[in-house]
Amino acid sequence: MSERDPAVLTEAPPAASRKAIPRGRMALLFAVMLTTAAGNTAMQSVMPSIGTALEIDDVWISLAYSWSALLWVICAPLWAERSDRRGRKAMMALGMIGFISSMALCGLALWLGLVGVLGGTAALIAFAIARSLYGGFGSAAPPAVQAYVASRTPRSERTQALSLIASSFGLGTVIGPALAPLMVLPFVGLTGPFIIFALIGLATLITLRLRLPNDEPQFAARGQTYDAPYAGGATSSHEREEKEEDEDEEAVEPHKLRWFEPRLRPWVTVGLLGGHAQAMVLGIIGFLVLDRLGLRATPAEGTGPIGLVLMCGAIATLLAQWGLIPRLDLGPRAATLSGIVIAAAGVLYLGVADDLHAIALAYAIASLGFGLFRPGSTAGTSLAVTRAEQGQASGITASVAGASFIYAPALGVWLYNHSDWLGFGLIVALCAAVFVYGWLALQADKKLTRDKR
Repeated sequence: MSERDPAVLTEAPPAASRKAIPRGRMALLFAVMLTTAAGNTAMQSVMPSIGTALEIDDVWISLAYSWSALLWVICAPLWAERSDRRGRKAMMALGMIGFISSMALCGLALWLGLVGVLGGTAALIAFAIARSLYGGFGSAAPPAVQAYVASRTPRSERTQALSLIASSFGLGTVIGPALAPLMVLPFVGLTGPFIIFALIGLATLITLRLRLPNDEPQFAARGQTYDAPYAGGATSSHEREEKEEDEDEEAVEPHKLRWFEPRLRPWVTVGLLGGHAQAMVLGIIGFLVLDRLGLRATPAEGTGPIGLVLMCGAIATLLAQWGLIPRLDLGPRAATLSGIVIAAAGVLYLGVADDLHAIALAYAIASLGFGLFRPGSTAGTSLAVTRAEQGQASGITASVAGASFIYAPALGVWLYNHSDWLGFGLIVALCAAVFVYGWLALQADKKLTRDKR
């Protein structure tokens, strides 16, 4: 595929050609995000049970994700930039290939360990190597989907379209844990979700190749990041604000954004601290279910309860993002600070929950809080920079989110294995640090949305 002229991405088309993405194509983009999200959360549902069956310490199961998370931090911004030149469809296909190959090889490695062909340590190392394919190449798909939608959607429909794409990822986090117990099948056993989602991913890739046209963007690829579904006022007001903002920014010369430059420093800081707290909860929750329900001796029976708890958390997250944020019209600062307080309350309850109902409720409360916090910090990062810098801001947001999963899950599990309250205590301390720092440093919502860069 030839390199594309950057002018193609910003040239305004004739008024007659301004059409939204057809429903069939939007459904295909929705399916790309849904498949990857559901596959990854299904994997999280079975990994604690697999690790127990392989007799691998919990902390090593968590560390197996670290290399993949590091690759995601490095590669996601690079793929986002490359999609501007090589095309969105090509990067989506590359991301799906990374997802499919990673899921298939991870499933194979773990199956060989479960049937005794490989030792537990060898199987886990093979899993970590295969998982790195997702971090390195799977990270190409989400930025490409976002850019495809933003570049082909008129302003009056762009916020709604990007929110729809964000919701696909959230819906996948509900579907994955719900389906995972049903995918534990004879012969493949606990690795069933890996194999089945690899096949689903293959079907999605084939459909993507056949049904999605090669992209020639019709509109400038500008928009909020795909995980920040802030849909505020009426369409006409949104169009006026965008027009005014464009006029104010004509003289602004974009430059290379850094994580901790003054405009971004408060939002990146709270994103890192709160992201580490969320990553620790995600790392601990599966092992906590096995311990509190006494399922260490029968790990295969833990898949259902773990999936149920993760599904409750995902539903709570969607409630925050689809219901509370738009209904209460929460701004970035309000969502960030209120969310981190609710998350801390959920974590404290999780520390004392001792049955499935209590664990699911506590995890749902924590997820509700993080479901407010994450879009708040993401939207704050977006609003802190100019419209011309939105692409770079999206890359920074993706990197910050990935950075939280490099070592935090393993650290949380290691502390939890020594003492429940060491793990939960650190998480609550991080939440408290986010609230105190955010209260002092984050810009007020009215000022943040009023300022023009």
